[in-house]
Amino acid sequence: MTDNEYDYESLGDNTSMTQNAMAGALAGIAEHCAMYPVDSIKTRMQVIQTAPATPSPTIALGQQVRSSSRNLWRGVNSVVLGAGPAHALHFATYEFCKEYYGANRQGHHPLASAAAGATATFAHDALMNPFDVIKQRMQLGDSAYRTVRECARSVFAKEGFRAFYISLPTTLAMSVPFQSIQFSTYEYFRKVLNPHGGYDPSTHVIAGGLAGAVASSLTTPLDVVKTLLQTKGQSHDVRIRGASGLVDAATIIKERYGLRGFFRGFKPRVLTHMPSAAISWSVYEYFKWLMHSSHHGQEQSNLLPL
Repeated sequence: MTDNEYDYESLGDNTSMTQNAMAGALAGIAEHCAMYPVDSIKTRMQVIQTAPATPSPTIALGQQVRSSSRNLWRGVNSVVLGAGPAHALHFATYEFCKEYYGANRQGHHPLASAAAGATATFAHDALMNPFDVIKQRMQLGDSAYRTVRECARSVFAKEGFRAFYISLPTTLAMSVPFQSIQFSTYEYFRKVLNPHGGYDPSTHVIAGGLAGAVASSLTTPLDVVKTLLQTKGQSHDVRIRGASGLVDAATIIKERYGLRGFFRGFKPRVLTHMPSAAISWSVYEYFKWLMHSSHHGQEQSNLLPL
């Protein structure tokens, strides 16, 4: 093995928590910003209107696409403010737990990877949930909020601090399986596509995209419930405004739309998470490799005089 050939698969061990956090922050911002307009379309399709009649997903998607690009980007500042710190904490925790649970050992260890992803999700969601509430309020087609501060102050004044965390149990109920599936699926495909563990951008893109598609498909029903809880304060429907939690929100969706209601926004959700996961993982792995290789090169240059 030459100086420039080192085991990339072990970078979780060799990179510091700070480096993992920085790479995670950059990955999170890139992921959310790149796919934000599609995420706005998904949110608007999932929101239950007062009138029971709803256009088909294809028609609804067409209507949302015709919305101005400016409206589809509304609320992106909230994501930038929250995604950086939340993803920094997420990936730093993940790398630590992946080593602690034994996922970095040779071979496939899906349960260890899933456990590491689940642990990291608790830290991420506790920090990100208020920003996600603000983001979804601003994404609504009839939202009058112009700034993140205006939205946050209005929600707090009308609904109290609880509004920022009422969806947290549902978010965790969705995010823990989502991230567990995503991280274990990603690690599996990464090792299958690149068994030697060297840095390979195409591997990270493909493995990330497949992981995002699988995880988002399986957790869409919980995402619909979460959207109802996070946007209920702006609904004109008394029943929706009074939704008290996961079970109550799920009951409303079942009553209004049946089982199909739990898959509202399925297509744009998958279309959001498949490329966003590919972007997130490839950006994360790139910056982790870049910081490690820079540090490795610096160590080599310091040894040359000796």
